[in-house]
Amino acid sequence: MSQTVETTAEAADSLAVTMEGVDKYYGDFHALKSIDLTVRRGEKIVLCGPSGSGKSTLIRCINQLEAVQKGKIVVDGIELTAGPKNVELVRRDVGMVFQQFNLFPHMTVLENCTLAPIKVRGVSKAEAQETARKYLARVRIPEQADKYPAQLSGGQQQRVAIARALCMNPKIMLFDEPTSALDPEMVKEVLDTMIDLAEEGMTMLVVTHEMGFARRVADRVIFMDKGEIVEIADPATFFDHPREQRTRDFLGQISH
Repeated sequence: MSQTVETTAEAADSLAVTMEGVDKYYGDFHALKSIDLTVRRGEKIVLCGPSGSGKSTLIRCINQLEAVQKGKIVVDGIELTAGPKNVELVRRDVGMVFQQFNLFPHMTVLENCTLAPIKVRGVSKAEAQETARKYLARVRIPEQADKYPAQLSGGQQQRVAIARALCMNPKIMLFDEPTSALDPEMVKEVLDTMIDLAEEGMTMLVVTHEMGFARRVADRVIFMDKGEIVEIADPATFFDHPREQRTRDFLGQISH
């Protein structure tokens, strides 16, 4: 009996995210339909699918940027759907990078990166700056610390946004189409930064149309359509032997 309890506890502790029967509506529009998903610690998940399929909505529900109407979401052992205090706790440990960079234009890169650690975590300015410089070096733009966002390229701004999220020492990183607003020549530098993160073991959920990234980095690829998870598979199976016709149709469209 005790062995079973211990095994169950260990299994629960290995999970970064659990979603059970999650439904999300915008008025009468059913955006997410009975979503069930588990993400293990250190796992890299890529979500893909046609526009409007619910991919971005799903990851935005993981830090309650979108409230759900039904179901249960547990993030790092904390039930997100149990109340506002839990939402605050979860948001401290979940970093998010958006399509648009959302940097404060009147602040330098360094100030953008130190604001949340100082205000939310209460760390000293000196410690926050040391951490920020470490992560700016990690995303390969340490020399940009004293510049303002408008002085940077789009790719550099997105790497600042990644560094800013890392400065909170998150346990999970969410990426919502992080390269979709970039010029093609800037996409690779952002994807390379994300590949580095993945190789270091960060738990990541990534909404992207970059299928080369999914093949290289993902542990599992999730295909969504019309608010449903249609298929989940490892990259080799997903791309070479998709099970569902909707998946095959989608892959056929993006390969042309």
